Amino acid sequence: MNTVSTPKVEAFYWAAITFSQTLGTALGDWMADTGGLGYERGALVFAAGLALIAGLCFWTNASRVLLFWVAFILTRPFGATVGDFLDKPVAQGGLALSRPLASAVIAVFIVLCLLVLPQRAGQHPKALEQAL
Repeated sequence: MNTVSTPKVEAFYWAAITFSQTLGTALGDWMADTGGLGYERGALVFAAGLALIAGLCFWTNASRVLLFWVAFILTRPFGATVGDFLDKPVAQGGLALSRPLASAVIAVFIVLCLLVLPQRAGQHPKALEQAL
């Protein structure tokens, strides 16, 4: 975020966000519906992809910027398939939860992750420069 400092860079940033949101959701829907995986297996495919990215982050020297963007993009279809799995009718492979209940389930999961997974504060790049 610290490098988003000019109109050109900001335009690229928002274009990347828009494309990842739109295409990611479409990819999740395509995998679940047209790809024949269904919502549950579609979510597992994207969860496996995210786990692979996490492994690459922890155990390799792969570009952190590249890994961030790949993970950022994969969270969109993952969220779409999980959301659809929770609120689509049982006949379509979902759990038939209401939208508010499905949203509450996801919110509780996010809060639990924040409480259980360790969080580390980052350092501002200017502070890193001054430390050197």
